[in-house]
Amino acid sequence: MVHASLWEVLEKQIEINGIKIDRPKGRAHPRFPDLIYPIDYGYIPNTTSADGQGIDVFCGTLGKREIVGLICTFDRIKKDAEIKILYACAEEEIQTAMVMLTHAPMHALLVRR
Repeated sequence: MVHASLWEVLEKQIEINGIKIDRPKGRAHPRFPDLIYPIDYGYIPNTTSADGQGIDVFCGTLGKREIVGLICTFDRIKKDAEIKILYACAEEEIQTAMVMLTHAPMHALLVRR
């Protein structure tokens, strides 16, 4: 039996549910006002991540609308792990998201498609 790839399954969720941008580029994080989102950030409605919210998505500016990778994070304070989908992100946007997510107490791993 041939199974769909992780990328195909996640893209299908985006196709079905869309992406809700709740933290547009330039907006401050709700709990950390000094942290400004450098890229549109949101989630896939009707999905659930480790924090009980929708699966997180960084939404970039590439013309080709597809998932280009994932960032896996671990927060030592909250003791939780999550994935952040990189959707239509250019290389500079990927690196910007990584910088944002690799500050103490956060650790991040980039998984490219």
